[in-house]
Amino acid sequence: MPTNEEREYYSMGYRDGLLAAQGQIIDPFEKRVKKARYPISKPKRKLSAWQKYIKNPRNHIKYRDGKLNLKKMGVAYRRKRR
Repeated sequence: MPTNEEREYYSMGYRDGLLAAQGQIIDPFEKRVKKARYPISKPKRKLSAWQKYIKNPRNHIKYRDGKLNLKKMGVAYRRKRR
């Protein structure tokens, strides 16, 4: 059975991990929480050439009802890449 001291260290470690995950840093010499300078986030993933082509409204080919005609857009995209 864990002692009170062991429980205290466990909860301190849990709190430190939780704050680190939230982007906050604990100063070990001072018992207060400091905000991290830079928030921890994943880098944005690079778009493929097709996704960049689709993103540009100038390249949109639409049906009469307003939907994108992806088949014609794919043909135009492949023709453009030659």
